Amino acid sequence: MKALFIGGTGTISNEVSKLTSKNGWELYILNRGNKSSKVPEGVKVLIADINNEVEVARLIKGIEFDVIADFIAFEPSQIQRDIRLFSKKTKQFIFISSASAYQKPLAFYKITESTPLSNPYWKYARDKIACEELLMSEYRNNSFPITIIRPSHTYGESNVPVAVQGEKGFFQVIDRIRKGKPVIVPGDGNSLWTITHNTDFAKAFVGIMGNQASIGEAIHITSDESITWNKIYDLIGDALNVKVIKYHVSTDFLVKVQKDIEGGLIGDKANTVVFDNSKIKRLVPEYVATTRFDQGVKKSIKYILAHPQLQIEDEEFDKFCDNVIKSQEEAVEFFKNI
Repeated sequence: MKALFIGGTGTISNEVSKLTSKNGWELYILNRGNKSSKVPEGVKVLIADINNEVEVARLIKGIEFDVIADFIAFEPSQIQRDIRLFSKKTKQFIFISSASAYQKPLAFYKITESTPLSNPYWKYARDKIACEELLMSEYRNNSFPITIIRPSHTYGESNVPVAVQGEKGFFQVIDRIRKGKPVIVPGDGNSLWTITHNTDFAKAFVGIMGNQASIGEAIHITSDESITWNKIYDLIGDALNVKVIKYHVSTDFLVKVQKDIEGGLIGDKANTVVFDNSKIKRLVPEYVATTRFDQGVKKSIKYILAHPQLQIEDEEFDKFCDNVIKSQEEAVEFFKNI
């Protein structure tokens, strides 16, 4: 069995690449070669920019694949490019969409693959929806053999899930916890969030590869572990051996003072999400997520603290947190003195 991955070295795709190779697939990875150290041994690397269609077409000339998966397509124009490049090249094209595409706000707390797709708060999610629509149309009209995968919040050894972060990533939240500084938790912190370890995601994904029952289907891959944001932060603190000081702030207030986090909050993490995983378990009967968050986050924290290149400080976000907390405390003092 032969597969081509576009990307293949990210949080999700790297674990999928490892397991695909381990399971005996002949795997090709097409990317710009910036993370060659992450490519599993024995995998063939095609170095190119996927947007250079002429070069990509040259590299895969004469090769046909059982599966092609694009891990880095985010906009409809990129899907149109993929259709041009791969429509006659594969028995299955897998698009990695996002569970953020599901209806916001939800009409019912438990999400199935038939939950409507609608997210007016986040362009990223709307673009993923548009990509899905293009692919489903191509499947119906031209028999392009597509499968759509919708991951929820997936993490691995080099990152941890946090509710609010700056442009430079999650680490400043970890740093605040280590230093005993309060961290911002949206709302009251009691909404449920589903988190999935990337090694668990990979097991389900590889089970979908070459699975003809998944052609024309949209499938989310998540764990069954839904825990509150309060608990997520407490478990991060446990992994650091530090008690977390959580500071709860209204989501509406956060969005008003920092507009660019609206999508990631109101369009995603501020919502309770619980997934019905019966479809992926029907298609891949052996699939079960086995890494609990309390276990996975300890591995992540250990790895991150051992790799300085992952410890990216974000002074601007740190100041944002301090200013938000200061403004809330000043409001409290104002009303105390009325």
